[in-house]
Amino acid sequence: MPSSEATTNLLHVPCASCFGLNRVRSDRLSDVPHCGRCKAPLWAEHPVALDDATFQSYAGQSDVPVLVDFWAAWCGPCRVMAPQFEAAAKAARGQALFAKVDTEAAQRTAEQYGIRSIPTLIAFRGGRELARQSGSISTQQILSWLQPHLG
Repeated sequence: MPSSEATTNLLHVPCASCFGLNRVRSDRLSDVPHCGRCKAPLWAEHPVALDDATFQSYAGQSDVPVLVDFWAAWCGPCRVMAPQFEAAAKAARGQALFAKVDTEAAQRTAEQYGIRSIPTLIAFRGGRELARQSGSISTQQILSWLQPHLG
C-alpha cells in the first residue's frame, strides 16, 4: 500500500501520443515517465499539435503546466517564434508540457480562448488559464515568462 505522502503527490499528466491521462508522482516527473496505455514518453520531443478534438484532453486535464502557442501558418511573427518555442520546450522538458494550436484549423478553440492576435501563448494548469502573452518572444523570454507557473 502506497504511503499517504506518495498518493498526495500524484499528478495527472496527459500523453502526447494517445492523449490518455496518467498519474505520475511529482518526484518522478524528471525521470521521463511513459504512458501506461501506449508506452510513449509523456514528455514529447517536440510541442504537440492540438486541434478542437484534442485540446481539452491535453491542456484541460494536466496538473503540470501546459504552455500553448496559438499560431497560424501565414503569420510571419509565428514563423519567427516557432524555433524559439521549440527550444523552450526542450529546455523545460520534465517541468511543463508544450503544445501548438493552429488557429485556422482549430477555430472553435481559438474562439473559446478569445485569440485576437497571434502568436499568443497561454499557460494552463488543470484547464485553468494561468497567464497570457501575445507577440513573438525569444526562448529566454518564454522560459522567464513561464517560470512563475512551474512547480
